[in-house]
Amino acid sequence: MITVALTFVVLMVLGMPVGYVLGITGMVGMWSIDSSGRFLTMAPDRFFAGLDLFTFLAMPFFILAGEIMNRSGITDRLIGLADALVGYLRGGMAHSNMVASVMFAGLSGAATADAAAFGNTLVPAMVKKGYTRPFACAVTAAGSIIGPTIPPSNLMVIYGSLMGVSVAGLFAAGILPGLLICLVCMAVIAALGRRLNLPKSEHRPSLRRILVAFKDGFAALLMPVMILGAILGGITTPTEAASIAVFYALVMGVFVYRKVGWGDLVDMLVRTARITGVVFLIIASASIVGWWMTFNQIPQAIAAAFLAVSSEPAVIIALILALLLLIGMFMDINALLIILAPVLAPLTVTIGMDPIHAGIMIVLALNISLMTPPVGACLFVLASVTGEKIERIAHSLWPFLLAEVAVLFAVAYWPSLTLAVPRLLGLTAS
Repeated sequence: MITVALTFVVLMVLGMPVGYVLGITGMVGMWSIDSSGRFLTMAPDRFFAGLDLFTFLAMPFFILAGEIMNRSGITDRLIGLADALVGYLRGGMAHSNMVASVMFAGLSGAATADAAAFGNTLVPAMVKKGYTRPFACAVTAAGSIIGPTIPPSNLMVIYGSLMGVSVAGLFAAGILPGLLICLVCMAVIAALGRRLNLPKSEHRPSLRRILVAFKDGFAALLMPVMILGAILGGITTPTEAASIAVFYALVMGVFVYRKVGWGDLVDMLVRTARITGVVFLIIASASIVGWWMTFNQIPQAIAAAFLAVSSEPAVIIALILALLLLIGMFMDINALLIILAPVLAPLTVTIGMDPIHAGIMIVLALNISLMTPPVGACLFVLASVTGEKIERIAHSLWPFLLAEVAVLFAVAYWPSLTLAVPRLLGLTAS
């Protein structure tokens, strides 16, 4: 066991890609069980078995749909609508960034896509209006995690597929927490408005301006409504809805907005294949590590250690959140989800948590890890596209980080916040 842990740490320190680290670590674990190599012959089978879930097909479709809609100029239209709604407030462009993140969440389902899109568009615009670049990046990073919280969400697809939890139920449960993150972050912006002397827009609220912006962005807003309506209404599976989203995005990008050509489509397919390949490699490799952990009864040992500290559900939940937030600072969240979900999910059942509630709590904790140094993916994306230093972004980010951690604890200890919508739609038994 020590050999496996050392292998993982050394390879991570050397900077090897996470997918390879997990695969090699898993095979070292299998070899440690039996040095004759008998268990190593199981590695290819576990590798492919880790991907043998039909629901996983939804991920590349959602990624491609987001790529097409983003290339179609949808981002600018959503920003225009958000600015018409809240741009007149002090710190208006920061507020617009948050509202646009909610709208964009229904298209991409990925925090890094949100960070890249707004890092290229809103951050330069905010700097031009008088915001500091670190603050503009911090607002964008804080808003980016709304993407994988409000459906569609790739993390929810992975969790639901692995743990046998309704993906539709998880999608429904993510709506209120995602909106709450937006409201809490807007409250932080409002609180910082006068202290930082954030710019205030010259235009006043205008119904005409809102209607014009809504007309421009209506086609984009219709896509998440269609996707969620089809999934939550039981008309389609998440995979079928994702393929419909790609078709709709193609029609809008090629024939309506006329911003997407066939050459662009090839580039987007290649990009989608690269992103999907990285994620699927991590999932497949992590399944080998997961098998080794199960064989050595590590999940049971971790559960026993947690329960030895306390049998109180409130304490167990706090320990789970602390573990996820701490390890999430240093490890890819897709790999972390695949390794820890089978460990933590049974523990949440033991203390009486609803499976959907537990899933949203785990997913949201990992989403927050996307904006925490030293390996927060959204921080690296923003540093790459804006040229700002990660440490300067992180310094401006801490008020938003504290606010979102507060939302996480509210979600964890207030089940109705996540289960209200699934119950309304009949997607949970509790």
